[in-house]
Amino acid sequence: MRLLHRVLLSLSLCLTSLIAVAQDAAKLDLSNKWRIQISEGAKSDGELRFLISPKDGTPLEVAVEIKDGRWENGIAKDIRDRLRQALDAKAFHVEVDDGEDVLVKKRGKAPRFEVRLLESTVKATRIGIDKE
Repeated sequence: MRLLHRVLLSLSLCLTSLIAVAQDAAKLDLSNKWRIQISEGAKSDGELRFLISPKDGTPLEVAVEIKDGRWENGIAKDIRDRLRQALDAKAFHVEVDDGEDVLVKKRGKAPRFEVRLLESTVKATRIGIDKE
């Protein structure tokens, strides 16, 4: 009986998690182009974690390592390079714009998508993300 109770509790927690993920996916703020703006240089080593969520697709988490002392333009290049590695080049185009911004654009018939910053452990650097 205890085992059954534990199994039912585990299933309930899994179902709750799946419902939360489905509800979150339904709330995606979709666009065909996003601008990631970098403000101020890094005052520590750290990591920027982004979530790229295509409509009706599987979200992809992308981590970008940043070194202490890296300036805005260098951070933008680090983000661009890491996103280019992680994303399908047939579906996405990633470029640096104005030195300290990164543009992420869908290509062709790829679905619209959302870009979200999940976490930053880099001190002083601020990240802004806007639809274009």
